[in-house]
Amino acid sequence: MKAIIIDDEKRARHLLSNLLTQHCTSITSINEAQDLASGVDLIKTTKPDVVFLDIEMPNQSGLDILKYFPNNIDFKIIFVTAYNQYAIEAFKLSAVDYLLKPVDTTELKEAVTKAEEAIKANNLNDQLNKLRDSLKQLSIDKIALEIPKGIMFASHNDIVYFEADGMYTNVQLIDGKQKTICKPLKHFVEQLERNTMFFKCHRSYLINLKYVDELVKDDGDYLLMNNQKRIPISKSKRDQFLEVIKETFL
Repeated sequence: MKAIIIDDEKRARHLLSNLLTQHCTSITSINEAQDLASGVDLIKTTKPDVVFLDIEMPNQSGLDILKYFPNNIDFKIIFVTAYNQYAIEAFKLSAVDYLLKPVDTTELKEAVTKAEEAIKANNLNDQLNKLRDSLKQLSIDKIALEIPKGIMFASHNDIVYFEADGMYTNVQLIDGKQKTICKPLKHFVEQLERNTMFFKCHRSYLINLKYVDELVKDDGDYLLMNNQKRIPISKSKRDQFLEVIKETFL
């Protein structure tokens, strides 16, 4: 079988390649890619039988591969992750194979054997369609935050507010931590437009109504969040805010 390893960490690629060479004799050729985009190009040109795909990569999550092959996938995907509970839950729901880093030799051999069986049974698309459904189901209350070391999946309830910072967005979490994401605020406004608990009270802020403690009518109206952060509310948004509060909580 022909294999491709997609991982942004060179050392991780080489370690996995060595394990495959030493312990999986059915793998006859191995190519490597350092990001998803180049990996997809490599898939299209080399036509692999199995792809070992890291999840936590800069710019794009390995899970995004499903977007590049929306209709038909004729290769087996084995996801590799350091630790991503959200993704692991989806894999378990859909019976898709995954390996935890550092990769265990026995588990690797089992995954390759299962890949051979899946290829012979020609049920590759059935599993991945189940994975799509599982990810969609789990994403109802999750949002992907692209952090420097990969992708963080946060529950909507864990987000207090989003704050615009030029072409970046600061995300304030309920545990007090703040993440700076290389996406503009508009990106999150569009993603959460169907969630009535999020309200754009100002051109620079998207807030979670759950964590608003008070509307203060002072020298310029502002919202007092549960972490004591004062967030301005535009005059043009004030009436809409009161209406939303009335519909949601009263």
